[in-house]
Amino acid sequence: MSGRRHFTVAIDGPAAAGKGTISKALAQRFGFAHLDTGLLYRAVGVKLEETGSADPDAAAQIARSLTDADLARPDLRSAGAGMAAGRVAALPEVRQALLDFQRSFAAREGGAVLDGRDIGTVIYPSAEVKLYITASDEARARRRWRELSDRGEEIAFEQVLSDLQARDAGDAARALAPMRRAEDAHLLDTTDLSISDAVAKAAEIIEQALTRVGR
Repeated sequence: MSGRRHFTVAIDGPAAAGKGTISKALAQRFGFAHLDTGLLYRAVGVKLEETGSADPDAAAQIARSLTDADLARPDLRSAGAGMAAGRVAALPEVRQALLDFQRSFAAREGGAVLDGRDIGTVIYPSAEVKLYITASDEARARRRWRELSDRGEEIAFEQVLSDLQARDAGDAARALAPMRRAEDAHLLDTTDLSISDAVAKAAEIIEQALTRVGR
């Protein structure tokens, strides 16, 4: 992969569809940098809740001052952090504050994989590869419930399912940068796919794109 300057993979889709795991595997496979943009919103949401404020300007200030330590917090994968992320993701001030960082990361030399909900539609529509990764509500809720349970978080499956559906509805309905599949995005349904099979399918799409651009 030496000599490659710029190649961007944009991966979007709802929570627990597998896009984070697949994105990391693809980044490692192709030697690309990886950014889980959802962590940015989770970190902002959690830090805003800790201040006891709901002020959009305060949220934007937090977004502009995120550190590596903020993104490494172990509580960012909790169910509560996911709901907090959904709330701040609907704030135009927060989305604008994080926009430049995400676009700069997407255009970095050596290639980049970004996963989120609006990468291929808003953050980087010119990405060489766009993937929309999804799965059934039940399959996604089961995965997230197991993930939370393995971390010792006690929560009912029905609550996880309800939270996921509420987050999906909010992400799809917001006026600014709603979650949707880009018209030129490849659809990858992971409901009945193993991680290895899903990664293989996605990697094949990327390999074809790399061949087309002569990389």
